[in-house]
Amino acid sequence: MNSIASTQQKSESNKNSGKNLNQSSSQSSSVVVPFKIVENTKIWLSISGILILLSIIAIVMSCLQFGSPVKLGLDFVGGTKIEYKFQKINSELTPGTVREKVLDKINSKLGSDSIAQVANNDSLVLRTKVLSVDDRSKLDNLLRKSFGEFEILSVDTVSGSIGPELMKSGLLALLVALIGILLFVSFRFRRDFAICSIIALCHDVLIVVGLFAALGLFFGIEVNILFLTACLTVLGFSIHDTIVVFDRVRENSKLVSKKRSFSQVVNESIAQVWFRSLSTSFTVLITLGALLFFGGETTRIFAGAMFAGTVFGSYSSIFIASSLLGWWNSRKTAGK
Repeated sequence: MNSIASTQQKSESNKNSGKNLNQSSSQSSSVVVPFKIVENTKIWLSISGILILLSIIAIVMSCLQFGSPVKLGLDFVGGTKIEYKFQKINSELTPGTVREKVLDKINSKLGSDSIAQVANNDSLVLRTKVLSVDDRSKLDNLLRKSFGEFEILSVDTVSGSIGPELMKSGLLALLVALIGILLFVSFRFRRDFAICSIIALCHDVLIVVGLFAALGLFFGIEVNILFLTACLTVLGFSIHDTIVVFDRVRENSKLVSKKRSFSQVVNESIAQVWFRSLSTSFTVLITLGALLFFGGETTRIFAGAMFAGTVFGSYSSIFIASSLLGWWNSRKTAGK
């Protein structure tokens, strides 16, 4: 009798657990979608189209004015970086006075083509074009005369021939990264997933480059080798965000039926992961914001490019890649 009772209890518990599983699965499949993503694909593509058009205009203008998509810094065009440490603190040691009292007296164009960074009124970092021996001698004498004795901490020179090589290597790295991501997503998911993710990545990089092209045109901001590093990092972060969404879409794609289209499944999948995605991006933006405003001049270009790339990458993962995927499959289904 005891064994029969225990068997009945087990069967009842299994039935209850089955009901609970069915309830949980039905609840998870009926996710409340706060807004329709795929149905508003034209809106998201219009916003991105405007941003891409402005980026292309800025890039073309930069090519006409500087001969490159963005205004290149000394890492690419070549130049000299010298670090000075003065024996005494001098309140007159500012970037403006260095340019006025020293650089402009050596060459009228040297002041506008150079970057001077001052710290604690006793440290100076100069980034100029490649200086000849005579110009280096004049520079040291004028600095000594204007601000006192100093010690040269370091001298780094990048020749004009190495700069283009760095640019070529950086662009090659971007191309290899895009091809690698395309192959990985094609293998891990499907071809349509891969193409939509690559479109979103190109969207992110193009807008970031366009933004810095505009900054170079209107504010004279130059990019260095860290800019390419930031673009590569943006690719990695953006594809990670996109894969999170696509993985949920793939898991939920088995729910597609006559009553539930693929576009509805995409909307529900986004609703399940959007808060996690935006929370991750927000915490990254807090760190990058601190680095952008308090990290100093050296890391500002990197932090700025990463900040913009993170914003546009989060946007494209939800609104561009997912919308394109839903639109693509809807068209494919309608064509059958």
